Amino acid sequence: MDVLIKPIITEKATLGSELSNCYSFLVHTRANKVEIKKAVEAAYGVSVEKVRTLNYGPSRKTKYTKTGIQSGKTNATKKAVVKVAEGDTIDFYSNL
Repeated sequence: MDVLIKPIITEKATLGSELSNCYSFLVHTRANKVEIKKAVEAAYGVSVEKVRTLNYGPSRKTKYTKTGIQSGKTNATKKAVVKVAEGDTIDFYSNL
């Protein structure tokens, strides 16, 4: 199981990384905080102080079409906010 899926690069996440040294990642839904901590430390070579996780459920949509009612949903996701030790930074733009 690959724990880290991708980093989240939004205005809110960038502001958190600049002000409080917290970085956001989209992670596998079954990953726990210990696995996330080990994966970030191995991938980026930093020491992690704290991991916070957020579970997002699927959003359901219904369309009324000519053939009838079509219903569907998106996948459930999990987001992790990782606080890195003072002095350590993660540069997402270095390998573009």
